Amino acid sequence: MMNPSPASEPSFDTVRIGLVSISDRASTGVYEDKGLPALRDWLGRALRNPVTYVERLIPDDRLQIANTLCELVDTAHCDLVLTTGGTGPAPRDVTPEATLDVADKEMPGFGEQMRRISLHYVPTAILSRQTAVIRARTLIINLPGQPKSIAETLEGVRQADGQTLVPGLFAAVPYCIDLIGGPYLETDAAVCAAFRPKSAQRPAPPR
Repeated sequence: MMNPSPASEPSFDTVRIGLVSISDRASTGVYEDKGLPALRDWLGRALRNPVTYVERLIPDDRLQIANTLCELVDTAHCDLVLTTGGTGPAPRDVTPEATLDVADKEMPGFGEQMRRISLHYVPTAILSRQTAVIRARTLIINLPGQPKSIAETLEGVRQADGQTLVPGLFAAVPYCIDLIGGPYLETDAAVCAAFRPKSAQRPAPPR
């Protein structure tokens, strides 16, 4: 599914992003899935690139999660995969295990930063087990299950005057994707400013 935003221009790299919502009940229609729309909404505001989304809604099954992640990386050739749901301590929460099953490299700093951000909002953030990994040339990140928490962890914590108190998770994503050979992601600084060392920055395309 292509989602060209009004700000997207031909001079921006196109990016393929896999979105995976993991929930027993949502995947069987017991209630409406809110994870995929929340991810699309945030990325649509944050990214200036043209984006092709590849979406999956699946149950909390370790093998199915792992197979889905492999398919999005190896067959769909996504540059970035974001999962939502299944990262708590409950018996059916197996998203981190499935993610590590398919990893070439673990990127624990992403999970550490997510918990650091979430602790500004709820003390139960220490119960979350989100992680991130690299498979081939794709970054896979586990995000929380609640739409509000998704936005908080991606954007970070801001003070009342709008200044960043704790950087959002997504600030590090574009440079990570640069380093593994993916497309050059451009973000809207008003939503989440990407950080790159000066040597890795490209001149910004015109708006």
